[in-house]
Amino acid sequence: MTEYLEQFIQMLRSEKYYSPHTCSNYRRDLELFQKYLALRDVGAWEQVDYNLVSEFAAQRHRQGRKSRTIARELSSIRSLYQFLIKNGVVAQNPALEVRAPRSGKALPKTCDAESIDRLLRVDDDSDGLLVRDVAIFELIYSSGLRLAELVNIDLDDIDLGQKHLIVTGKGNKTRHLPIGSKAVDAVQRWLRLRQDYCQDMHQKALFLSKRGDRISPRNVQSRLKSLIQRAALDQHLSPHVLRHSFATHMLESSSDLRAVQELLGHVNIATTQVYTHLDFQHLAQVYDAAHPRAKRKS
Repeated sequence: MTEYLEQFIQMLRSEKYYSPHTCSNYRRDLELFQKYLALRDVGAWEQVDYNLVSEFAAQRHRQGRKSRTIARELSSIRSLYQFLIKNGVVAQNPALEVRAPRSGKALPKTCDAESIDRLLRVDDDSDGLLVRDVAIFELIYSSGLRLAELVNIDLDDIDLGQKHLIVTGKGNKTRHLPIGSKAVDAVQRWLRLRQDYCQDMHQKALFLSKRGDRISPRNVQSRLKSLIQRAALDQHLSPHVLRHSFATHMLESSSDLRAVQELLGHVNIATTQVYTHLDFQHLAQVYDAAHPRAKRKS
């Protein structure tokens, strides 16, 4: 087995002109696989089948290796077997259909309600742009808006009396959303000042830049950074984190997954279910801290 492995590495150097670093990676991956086979009394590349390769990938996953690392190791094994097939050593590639286990999706970051309250606690109406910023982020958090949805809101899309908002989301799909009282108040304060920034009476955008045109996504992101600094929050926030926070807090209070799916505009409920994992994490932390059989011994 070692002889064929050396021939393969030599081929990578001389025919494919791979760098020494790349060749070293191939060698490390394949020697690891070879050691795994030796523990199972497999002494020839011809004896390897799909099950052995699949079990190798599963073992690596149990050892805590990342999906990307396992995928690279499987790619090295597939490349070796393509070489062996070309040279008539084996008839088929046992690693061809083996895929690395999927990595768990990173859970979305959220912000607690107290920090959001601190972020949006602004009583000074003398700075029109600051009033606008608070209205923007109150509305995102109130209705779980995407950034693109927020900047595209027109005056005709919002009815503050009915606490009702119409947004157009992904796939050009329209959603009818409720608006919370704090967001209503914040938008009302902004509307009293909006005319000071509106240079075109035909401008329909709800939120304007200081130049009087529709505010851009980049501008919204930049203004959020300024609000974070103003509130002295030691936390990285983005408009999407506010959307995630809306979804998480709604689920914590209502446990109505379908309703949250509708509010967020998710086509597939599986997309919304990630927030149930966040809620479970919170419950697990409470459990670990409170349950007599879960507390760690000091």
